[in-house]
Order: sequence, then structure tokens, then C-alpha cells
Amino acid sequence: MKESTKHKILVAPLNWGLGHATRCIPIVNTLIKNGYEPVIASDGDSLLLLQKEFPNLKSFDLPSYPIYYSKKAIFFKVNLLFKLPKFSAIYRAEHKEIDRIVKQENIHGIISDNRFGCFHPDVKSVYISHQIRVLSGIFTFLTSKIHQSLIKNFDECWIPDEENSPYSGRLSKTSFTSVKTKHIGVLSRFKQQKADSKYDYLVLLSGPEPQRSQLEKVMLRIFKNTSKKVLLIQGKMEARQSEIRKNDITIVNFMTQHQLQQSIAESKLIIARLGYSTIMDLAVMGKKAFFIPTPGQTEQVYLAKKMAENNMAPFAKQHQFKLADLDKVERFSGFEVFDPDNEILSKTLLVFN
Repeated sequence: MKESTKHKILVAPLNWGLGHATRCIPIVNTLIKNGYEPVIASDGDSLLLLQKEFPNLKSFDLPSYPIYYSKKAIFFKVNLLFKLPKFSAIYRAEHKEIDRIVKQENIHGIISDNRFGCFHPDVKSVYISHQIRVLSGIFTFLTSKIHQSLIKNFDECWIPDEENSPYSGRLSKTSFTSVKTKHIGVLSRFKQQKADSKYDYLVLLSGPEPQRSQLEKVMLRIFKNTSKKVLLIQGKMEARQSEIRKNDITIVNFMTQHQLQQSIAESKLIIARLGYSTIMDLAVMGKKAFFIPTPGQTEQVYLAKKMAENNMAPFAKQHQFKLADLDKVERFSGFEVFDPDNEILSKTLLVFN
């Protein structure tokens, strides 16, 4: 078999929820469109999702970072501190595996979405993050400096937002100058779509355990006795898609890109976490939303307040959420339809020529 002459670009998203993987979908599609050969590298559900979306692409399994939320938000940062030695060991193992893949596959460039060890000194290595400034309360300065020191291993840092940072806000605004940064525009796997309403509410679950399951229990309890049509997507990547019904609630374990786009278009209101990729997707679809930030995740709390202040969407804390809170949505304008400029991403990829 004749070996491909296309430049191979390794795309490696972090497996922390599915957001890093989903925002890599338009990157992979743009790479293919521009004549590159993408190679996938990740772990867990993120790897499974990309394998389902791109079954014909070669993929590799990377070491998993031990990211797991406590049931109580207050313990989340403490747990992360205790896991730092393990993170360091996995970082080294990840970097070693990247070195092997680069040599074996003759990789021409690397796009790492928040995977610290996915760089190589001999090939152009790019890091993707909307969070150059890592909010962590009194530790914000320290965590931001640590993050920025890791980004220095890369040739460029791409920020998935517009130049004026309308969605990421102060998360991406920093005096960090050690690495060249580029705003590459909104990244979404979706396109604008109109459809007749089929569901009153679409509950879009995401993020690491146990908080994903915690919110699922809250949603099932809240909507148990309502007559509203509810579609609940569990955000669980499994070998086969499954669907069950509980009264007026339809529960699906996962959906492909096109299925989810259709379901969002058919829903009057989206209830979701504040994963940054979810915000990008809803902006492109121009939908009304209600947000429930993940307990203990400072970034999501900041984004929730920013969306509310900008009159886009209301939010509630998970332990305080009640059905009547959804009435607040009528006082918000929702997301205006945003049409991403795909040419920005295509031009950005020229760094690999």
C-alpha cells in the first residue's frame, strides 16, 4: 500500500468531560478539508467519541489523568493538590508516548487541547485553551503561573474565541507573552439549524463524575411529575446507543454530532453545565439556555455570572435549583445566532505548512 504524502497532524484533547474532544471536531474537519491527515490521540470517553465521529482515522490511547470530582465541591481543590505527584508522573508518561507516536507515524505537527505532555521539540506543537488565566480564588495568581509555565513548552497557544473575548472574558485576557497567542474564533461542531419544536426541555449532561450523575439525579427528580416533554442526554459514551422512556422523559446515553444538533434545534430550552464548548455550541445554534455550573469549578461559576450579566442566560446552583427557576429564562435574550468564520481556522493551520 502506498504511504500517504499528506502531512500528519496529531490532535490530542484532554479527557475531562467531552468538551475538549467536541471542540476538536471542527479542527479535525478543517484539517481534512485543507489536505492534512489528522491522527487522534486521547483516552476514555473523549477518545471513544472521536473514534465514533471519525472511524477511518488512526487513533492512539494516551495515559489518563486522575480527574475526579468530590461529591462535595469544597474538597475538589484539596483533592487536586494531593494528586499533583500523580499528575506529574502521568505528564512524563504522556510525553514519552507522544515521542513514540511522532517517530512511528512521522507526525508533522501537534494540536494539544489542554494536554500538557503533548508536545515535541522536533515538530510544531500548538496548545489550545480559552483559560490562560486559571481562576481559583486566592490561588488564582499561582495556578495561572503554573499553567502558563506549562504552555511555554509549546510554539503557539490558540484561544477559541473572538479577538475581544466575548465568551471567555478575563479567562483569556492576560499579560502572558512567553508564547505566541492567537484568537482562532469560535469552535463548534454545529451549524445553525431551524426545526419545529419537539421537546420543551433538553437536559445536556456533561463533565466528570460524580457530579455528572449527581445532576442527572436532580433532573430526574425535578421533572418526574411534570407534563413537559423532556429529552435527557446523559453524556455517557458507550459502545451502543440506548434510549429509555420514563413518563414524559426520554433518556439517551449519547448522541452523535448530527443527532445532537437536530435535538438542540428541536428543543425550546437547553439546560446544561457551563462547559466552554457547550457555550460555543449554543452560540452557533442561537438557543435559549439555563445553566447549572459544576460545584467547585470556579471557571464555570465565572462563566455563569458573565452569561447572566450579558443578558444571555440565567443560572442556579445545583443544590438550589428548582423547576420554577426556569421561568427566569423569559427575562433573558438568549444567545444571538453566531456564524463562525471558518477561514480564520484554515489560515491558522498554515503554521503546519
